[in-house]
Amino acid sequence: MISLHDDGPERSILARLILPKSTVEDDPLEELHGLAATAGTQVVDELTQKRGTPDHSTYLGKGKVEELRLMVEKYEADVIFFDNDLNPAQVRNLETATKAKVIDRTELILDIFAAGARTHESRLAVELAQLEYSLPRLKRMWTHLSRQSMGVGMRGPGEKQLEVDRRLAQKRIHDLKEELSRVESRRERQVAARNDVPTISLVGYTNAGKSTLMNALTEAGVLAQDKLFATLETRTRRWHLPNWGHVLISDTVGFIRDLPHSLVASFKSTLEETRQADLLMHVADASSPNVFEQITAVYKVLEELGVRAKDTLLVLNKIDAIENPQLLNRVLDRYPHAIPVSAKSKKGLQALQEIVGEALSRGFLDVEVDVAHHDGKLLSYLSAKGKIESRDFGDSHVTVRVRMPAGAMGVVHQTALRVAPTKLSLQNTVPTADVGETQEGPDAGDEPTDVSSTSSEVA
Repeated sequence: MISLHDDGPERSILARLILPKSTVEDDPLEELHGLAATAGTQVVDELTQKRGTPDHSTYLGKGKVEELRLMVEKYEADVIFFDNDLNPAQVRNLETATKAKVIDRTELILDIFAAGARTHESRLAVELAQLEYSLPRLKRMWTHLSRQSMGVGMRGPGEKQLEVDRRLAQKRIHDLKEELSRVESRRERQVAARNDVPTISLVGYTNAGKSTLMNALTEAGVLAQDKLFATLETRTRRWHLPNWGHVLISDTVGFIRDLPHSLVASFKSTLEETRQADLLMHVADASSPNVFEQITAVYKVLEELGVRAKDTLLVLNKIDAIENPQLLNRVLDRYPHAIPVSAKSKKGLQALQEIVGEALSRGFLDVEVDVAHHDGKLLSYLSAKGKIESRDFGDSHVTVRVRMPAGAMGVVHQTALRVAPTKLSLQNTVPTADVGETQEGPDAGDEPTDVSSTSSEVA
């Protein structure tokens, strides 16, 4: 999409139609500014309009379309970015009226993902999302030629080309889904094979500082840039927690408001770490004026992924960038158990480590289990679900010391000869909670509530 204009980046104009039910931030085009900059363009002007409904032909009203045309002429702009999703007819009409390229929100995000995809898996996911986005538009864009198919002997080349393009696109979509399904199965096996080590997944709004936090905690040296969607692939590193041991922590693709559904579906395998993690660390940019809206947007995406009920700690990052302490207090008033940190200055990281260790401990039990020699099924279950500390072989049974998820203890109690807490567990007396009893995030339409509780309800 990016081309040179007078030896410089493309000049872009930002536009947004604000509908009655839209969430309006202090700066309604702030996020689109970030997307346009990430795409490599220079923003020269912007335009917003409030309407009850979009215009069916040009989305904006006629007066605003004329205003856009004058902006394009004044700045010699190359492209107009819309913070809305447009249909093909609206894009075509706007391009005709303004004499500039028009790109809607979804297409812009897909373009940024395509430019940033580095691994084979992420390239497959982006290509699938782009094809699924363009296929219905392909059908409608050719309607002016499909009239040639009316009547015997009137089947023109336009209709034939449409059918060829449609079949090619559908076959490629089918092939991509099959290949991604194989990748997803392989990823599930890889993640499941790590059952002996607790896993933590970093999630959050794009550019909230997840990669910087991961570097601060693990010295991983992963790419951390001040731009949207700097991370498109999952990176996993080992993290040593004091008084706990080693855990695995994964950095994942960032979320965004109205993230295209096709991208969420396509990146399902990439986000497998999030779906199978023992604990989520939801990293939010506490310095953003839109922090509440961003937290809500992340919960909506987690709900789409089916992981909204995961144990989650809310981490308020970038507190060093907050000049007015009242702004941080405003966030903490709504999320009193959130953990304020600065990944850049490493402030608050020790407290974060302690809280993460406590949260993981609440989900696990240190127990001593007597298993009959012939009960190979239970021995395999303990090995698969827990971390074996030791085995002592007696005449009639094996005494296994194991750290088990609390939610997996039901099967153990059914068939074990004896189950007792270890001496270490009794000394520490850490409160436990059923892994299955977690508090869900807010409903899609509700204001988010604090889910970073340090009690047994780690939601």
